[in-house]
Amino acid sequence: MTRPGGAAVPRVVHLPAADPPEGEPPGVARQGAPGADHPMRAVTEAVAADPSWWTPEQAARVAGFFDDLADGWDQRDGAGQGPGAVADALDRAGPCTGPVVELGAGTGAGTPVLVERIGPVLAVDLSAGMLAHLHVPGAQPVLADASRLPVATGSVGTLVCLNMLLFPDEVRRVLAPGGALVWVSSRGEHTPIHLSAEAVAEALGDGFEVTASRHGWSTWAVARRAD
Repeated sequence: MTRPGGAAVPRVVHLPAADPPEGEPPGVARQGAPGADHPMRAVTEAVAADPSWWTPEQAARVAGFFDDLADGWDQRDGAGQGPGAVADALDRAGPCTGPVVELGAGTGAGTPVLVERIGPVLAVDLSAGMLAHLHVPGAQPVLADASRLPVATGSVGTLVCLNMLLFPDEVRRVLAPGGALVWVSSRGEHTPIHLSAEAVAEALGDGFEVTASRHGWSTWAVARRAD
């Protein structure tokens, strides 16, 4: 399989699901299935397909959106699902090494897992409101746009995106040889900011090996850069 322009799309290896759930993800019965129809799903798909779509105006709108949601973010439906999926991805598709950069770190729901499993974390988010609530020992909050990270080319061992937008060009720029992108959607396909493992693989193109699975309601994919 190839993308337009001839770049090969990595094959995705799917592992058996861990801890399969019953029923529906948190909030779906009450809210309906908002993921595919949520405004942030359109943003997610547009940015992954065409990074030039992400303008300063778009960034400002998204930052304001999450600033408004920062208070009480940790109490939202399904907030506790993501960290377990991050740990599962590290356990079953690892090893993942530092330096580790968490993109869209938010209030730090998944950050303690990364500090414990890998080491100190650069916790990046576009929303100052979210970062004001992030207090995790071993994590350094950084207010930055993930499309233009303040890190050197080829310097990152592990990039982590828990319910976060994907900027393929920047992922390819900052990951070191053998480095990995850990991509997690805490409520699987019902997550507003969601891409399938196949969509992640297509966005990144050749030069990656992609492993994917589910943990509870969550889906994850680990895209490892070839040495």
